[in-house]
Amino acid sequence: PGITGWAQVNGLRGETLTDTDMQRRVEHDLFYIDNWSLWFDLRILVMTVVARSAFKNAY
Repeated sequence: PGITGWAQVNGLRGETLTDTDMQRRVEHDLFYIDNWSLWFDLRILVMTVVARSAFKNAY
């Protein structure tokens, strides 16, 4: 786990109350693994700052 991620910037952070929530988070994590690059990481960092969904369900 890190401070940000592809799932987080797409609004999938916090508790996973349903199996569907967990499945969507895992799908985003697998997408990240399959498509990793330096540019993708930089995009995630920028989206963390500007995307409202990155802060959804933040504690």
